[in-house]
Amino acid sequence: MNEYEHTQTGTLLRTLLRGFALISGGSGVLTAFKSTFRRALPVLVASLVLAGCAFLFDSLTVKVSRTYISLKFGIGIIRKRFAIVEVKNAAIVQNRWHDGWGIRLTPHGWLYNVSGLDAVEIQLKNGRKYRVGTDEPGELLSVIESAILEQSDKKDVENPPDAAVK
Repeated sequence: MNEYEHTQTGTLLRTLLRGFALISGGSGVLTAFKSTFRRALPVLVASLVLAGCAFLFDSLTVKVSRTYISLKFGIGIIRKRFAIVEVKNAAIVQNRWHDGWGIRLTPHGWLYNVSGLDAVEIQLKNGRKYRVGTDEPGELLSVIESAILEQSDKKDVENPPDAAVK
């Protein structure tokens, strides 16, 4: 199995968050000059929060190795990892437009997404489901299925069924 790594950029999300951060920051600076810094502080704090979110959620990197599926948002502070041995199956799914972007709890489980509606749903053996947004759903699914198959083959070799007694 080849390792897989792909970064999807959330261009619209990045543009909106940075734009609102810039507008609110400019508004806060103008308010500070025309009034007091105390009045401008809430707007400046909001600007910093928006700028922070822009750096945290501007992209989603998905990496699949022989043992793990790893997700990393933006600069890497927010991460999630699934052990391949815990994955029951995966499938390509289509998110609804109102499921949104970022990390959200949906009726279909947790969603990790920065752009678009395409995703791969990962179902764990414990029943939990996670959706990973991607602009390469076919490639991601293929690599995940290959890793699951490789792990199950490895388990079969390590723990062969008992030989029939003659």
